[in-house]
Amino acid sequence: MDVVIAAAGRALAVGDPLAALKLVALRDDAPALALRGIAMAQLGDLVRAKALLARAARAFGPRDVVARARCVVAQAEVALAARNLQGSAKVLHDAGRALEARGDRINGVHARVLEVRWLLLIGRLDEAEQKLRLIDPRRWPAALAAAHQLSAAGIAMRRLRSKDARTALVRAGQAARAARIPALLAEVAQATQVLAAPAARVITRGSAGVTPRPVPLAEVESVLASKALVVDACRFVVRQERKVIPLARRPVLFALARALGEAWPADVPRDVLVQRAFHLKLRDESHRARLRVEMGRLRRTLRPLAGVTATPAGFTLVPRRARQVVVLAPPVEVEERHQATVLALLADGESWSTSALGLALGINQRTVQRALDALATGGKVQPVGRGRARRWMTPPLTGFAPTLLLPAPWAAN
Repeated sequence: MDVVIAAAGRALAVGDPLAALKLVALRDDAPALALRGIAMAQLGDLVRAKALLARAARAFGPRDVVARARCVVAQAEVALAARNLQGSAKVLHDAGRALEARGDRINGVHARVLEVRWLLLIGRLDEAEQKLRLIDPRRWPAALAAAHQLSAAGIAMRRLRSKDARTALVRAGQAARAARIPALLAEVAQATQVLAAPAARVITRGSAGVTPRPVPLAEVESVLASKALVVDACRFVVRQERKVIPLARRPVLFALARALGEAWPADVPRDVLVQRAFHLKLRDESHRARLRVEMGRLRRTLRPLAGVTATPAGFTLVPRRARQVVVLAPPVEVEERHQATVLALLADGESWSTSALGLALGINQRTVQRALDALATGGKVQPVGRGRARRWMTPPLTGFAPTLLLPAPWAAN
């Protein structure tokens, strides 16, 4: 192997892209182009990195199967960093199999870890966890072990298993320190901060009225494991222990359930319920009739867990078995659920296209665009670029964890 190429590769392996560029910056052969592309990716210039890696893949030619597959894996990693999510899983899977079949097991495993990260990013937790179990981190270099444990921590946090997440982050930190790669150490530190940051607000009614209290993921897990009736405004469900009633597609009913949950054990006046559910003032009998209809629907929907009783002033929530009602509210309030999930994805500080957001959330681009327009009006997000190149981003939202707002099937939790 070319001595200069080998030295540049070692520099990139320990996270020193500047040293690698000093060695190959003036070379245009295929290996040098690939290393320059990886170096630019580590420096954050993803556009330049993508172009260099594409040139390298073409320059290697069809006979250099291993080299081309390595370029494909590097391109997929750049695409993930740039939040270009279309087609990444199949490309990574095929490239990883090609590398492992030809003896390059380290880069093959790297491709599988990247595939897990892609699945995690779009909320396909079952597939991500299944593929992660097939990788034994003890057999591979420290950098791969750290990436493996970071993926395990991400899955555990999304499934609300704080103890497992903490254990995985400790192991990830040990592996990152052994690898001596600053970027990995920073990623572990950021994930640890997310685990400790407030993931939701618990709203209960006390002598001083309704009092929201920020809580970390571990306390959210305790609330959901308790026997309390939980009105979850992060996932838009009402639940008690393992019984879950989804209301994400019925926003009026959820608004009424949340208002009743926040006031429990007191009742909620009719004019307040009309304002919360319909964004109207109680003016005439038609509003009262509409409220009665929706309360009837809510009563039928919540029947397995709670009743809804009329009072002279309004309505009250009556749990069937629970002795306490708790409302879990998002750490940051927005108008509706799609805005919340879009904001959670953008909270990582990366720039996203509307197509990538739609793919990650499982909704169409038109819905994503409406949510982005509303968030932009409130100054929470901003567009970058024009036309097809337009992307959306926001500075990292410090002080809270977006875990509960990220897309994930509730039934899997």
